[in-house]
Amino acid sequence: MFGQWKLGACLPTFASCADRYCLGGYGRGGATMEEMLAMARKVEGLDGLELVGNWHINDTNIAKVTGLFRDNGFAIPMIVPDLWTQAKWGRGSLAAADAATRRGAVAEVKKCMDWAAEAGCPFVDVWPGQDGFEYTFQADYSDAWKWLRDGVAECAAHSKKVKVLVEYKLREPRGHCFLNSAAKTILLLQGIPNTGCLLDVGHSLAAGESMAEAAALLADHGILDYVHLNDNTRSWDDDMIFASVHASEHLELIYWLLRSGYKGWLTLDIFPYREEKIPAAAESFAWVRVMIQRIQARGLDRITEIVRRGEGTDSVRLVRELLTGSAPAGKAGA
Repeated sequence: MFGQWKLGACLPTFASCADRYCLGGYGRGGATMEEMLAMARKVEGLDGLELVGNWHINDTNIAKVTGLFRDNGFAIPMIVPDLWTQAKWGRGSLAAADAATRRGAVAEVKKCMDWAAEAGCPFVDVWPGQDGFEYTFQADYSDAWKWLRDGVAECAAHSKKVKVLVEYKLREPRGHCFLNSAAKTILLLQGIPNTGCLLDVGHSLAAGESMAEAAALLADHGILDYVHLNDNTRSWDDDMIFASVHASEHLELIYWLLRSGYKGWLTLDIFPYREEKIPAAAESFAWVRVMIQRIQARGLDRITEIVRRGEGTDSVRLVRELLTGSAPAGKAGA
């Protein structure tokens, strides 16, 4: 834990990280949950690990999994229903044109909510990655949006113990995902209780958004409940080490999370394919810690004064001073 934030990681961070070119994974990760948990214990300050339904937790192993987590001192902050890796979701899940498929997707989310309630997990993450289209004239946008809202609403009403979060993404696996921006997520969730947003900052980058602006917008609408940390080159969801590419933009993100009073999880959704897993996770959190420390040392109010002035040179100077640890201009050592 660091300040008001709990630090988490998706369990596959500590796996062998397969991709579509190397299906068996690149190695250096754990092959079993026990091995992955043993690796995760070596990351300082890690509070919990996120699981995928039916990959990591199911009806037959839930008691064993919750016991393993308890014995290793980890919480389970999130369970993610698998609505994307099976062929049956290839034409959509919650927004599929086929009614039986939609019912199956809702049932999958509800099942994960039941597991979450049993495991003391507060959230499930609905990522409708297969709900979208590739071609013009391929999707009935009006129907799809209604089905998506109806599906999320039905799931959210299923349990008062577990909150349904949705996660947006511009594309992949579909060429165009219906839920592809912070603004559309706000629109989707209007009037649906027991829902919120999981902001994956890499998805925000790839969508051409400002991560900080997305966080501020979601927080202002009261639906910023969970954050995934990673980085990418904006052309793809590369799931790289946090702040490895866009350090100044991640710095602004941390400022806005602090300014908005966010008190949730900061969970790594990185895939260190060729890197050692423990150092990759530790380095991500090292960036988070130093950014928080530098922002707090300067003071939120003083930074906000610069933000509100809107003078570009002052903003660039602030970034340099925060990232390098330089004294503010006008003071000794500046």
